[in-house]
Amino acid sequence: MNHKTILVTGASRGIGKAIALTYAKNGWDVVITCLRREEELKKTQREIEALGVSCLAWMGDAGDFESCSRLFDAIRERFGSLDVLVNNAGISYIGLFQDMTPDEWNHILNTNLTSVFNCCRLAVPMMVSRKSGRILNISSVWGVCGASCEVAYSATKGGINAMTRALAKELAPSSIQVNAIACGAIDTEMNQFLDEEERNALLEEIPAGRMGRAEEVGKLAYQLGSEDSYLTGQIIQLDGGWI
Repeated sequence: MNHKTILVTGASRGIGKAIALTYAKNGWDVVITCLRREEELKKTQREIEALGVSCLAWMGDAGDFESCSRLFDAIRERFGSLDVLVNNAGISYIGLFQDMTPDEWNHILNTNLTSVFNCCRLAVPMMVSRKSGRILNISSVWGVCGASCEVAYSATKGGINAMTRALAKELAPSSIQVNAIACGAIDTEMNQFLDEEERNALLEEIPAGRMGRAEEVGKLAYQLGSEDSYLTGQIIQLDGGWI
């Protein structure tokens, strides 16, 4: 059986891991990456391989183009090509904008936005040559409306949303779809800094009355990567009616 192949950046845990496992359960070969959490990445790799598919685990900086070039060389050697790219790698910064340093700004910009450029730039020629492929960017509702004390994070996610819409128009003639999921509050490690009072206050703001689950993002990501070939250029909010 010729399996299709997906690349998920930032997949050692949380949303990225859930997406990778969802595709693996549906018979896809999977490429997963992260920057520092090697043991967690290897654990995810073992879980994926236990499902009977092939998995390439890659340690490296998605915000560095040369590093990404080596990754895509490995993908071509191992799998030949790439069917779906999921740009999930990202970090947050919470604090007053006036306290942010230029180094902190550049770090979050490279991790959250430049990484999307790098992977798209390397994946698009592979997809255009076959006139087939999907790109899915994991964004945030803060990229839609902005968040106080998360200015840089909001800016990177807003950039991802704009890039999604523009790239979708450019690639549509080549039968390549580009969409984004703008996540609301998802119950992952990124939100573990909230104390009980803050968490309860947040839940009161969400009409659904709860945070989303990483597995729910995984299911939506699978639908967008394997179905609905006419759907492109969309920023789909998965937020329980929050925003």
